[in-house]
Amino acid sequence: MEQDNQHSPTLYLMPSTMSDASRPDDVLPERNRQVALSVRHYIVENVRTARRFLRRWCGRDIDIDSLTFYTLDEHTRPGELHEMLEPLAAGHDMAVISEAGCPAVADPGADVVAVAQQRGVKVVPLVGPSSILMSLMASGFNGQSFAFVGYLPVDAHRRAACLRQMARRIANEGQTQIFIETPYRNNRLIADIVRALPGELKLCVARDITGPEESIVTLTLEQWRSRDYDYGKIPMIFLLYK
Repeated sequence: MEQDNQHSPTLYLMPSTMSDASRPDDVLPERNRQVALSVRHYIVENVRTARRFLRRWCGRDIDIDSLTFYTLDEHTRPGELHEMLEPLAAGHDMAVISEAGCPAVADPGADVVAVAQQRGVKVVPLVGPSSILMSLMASGFNGQSFAFVGYLPVDAHRRAACLRQMARRIANEGQTQIFIETPYRNNRLIADIVRALPGELKLCVARDITGPEESIVTLTLEQWRSRDYDYGKIPMIFLLYK
């Protein structure tokens, strides 16, 4: 995409695949690919993952070694965010790529987007898969009022208190509660939910969305209590409702 006097340097928010086993063409539109081929400056959570994704998606049409990558993760200092956006000031487009799915949603990319907005930069979100929305779509839960609360506390007492608070929101506001967990604690989280909350509440467990092991199951907690399951270390998302 050549720069001209009419072009406003743009920060694109470029979704990536959520499963390494899924083909990019199956979950991402061609427009995204064309944007990827035009951008030379990327802000990414992990350079190796981003390079692999772009190579899989664009093949020989992209010269990976000609691209510049800036790492944005939990170790990035606030002052570095302004430096990352310098190519925009020079008239170049940039793109943000998350580790999986949509950038800036439960993702450190939100920090650099905030700086871009403060500076009046044109920000364009591109279409792509979101585990939060896709799991909500398939859960059968309230899609008009919902909250994504991220990771629950690791401490058992604080986690139980957080679960009870979510149950109150469900009862009082009819609000679907959505959250995630580190994959190796998936089974423990389900057991904690079943132990802490009333059996009539419903839990939707969505795993490997868009991947070969995709499964989205909604059951009451009473049903989960008697169900055999082993979700191992598969990426998952959890939803609670009545």
